[in-house]
Amino acid sequence: MAEIDPEDLFPNSRTVEAVAAGKMSQIHRGNRYADEGDTFELDGDTFEVVDVTERTLGDMTDEDARREGSEDLDAYRERMVHAHGGNFEWDEDADVVRHRVERQE
Repeated sequence: MAEIDPEDLFPNSRTVEAVAAGKMSQIHRGNRYADEGDTFELDGDTFEVVDVTERTLGDMTDEDARREGSEDLDAYRERMVHAHGGNFEWDEDADVVRHRVERQE
């Protein structure tokens, strides 16, 4: 367990702000950026990484998309294409790592 910089886990200010506002509680990344038990602070609140799971894009569900701040999986796919400047192709077999976080009391 370590204290991490939230910007190492969440790639831009929009996602950091969404976590702080409670609109986002997980992120899928191409690599592992944190371990279970790692913590970080945002706006005076402490967050803990509670789950780190290796998956594929094909494992993702509408619920996963909502936890990442999208309306559903289709909206999430569109957001990924936009975020990667059109250089993103959805591959069901692509390996990703889900990082789930929770605000601590």
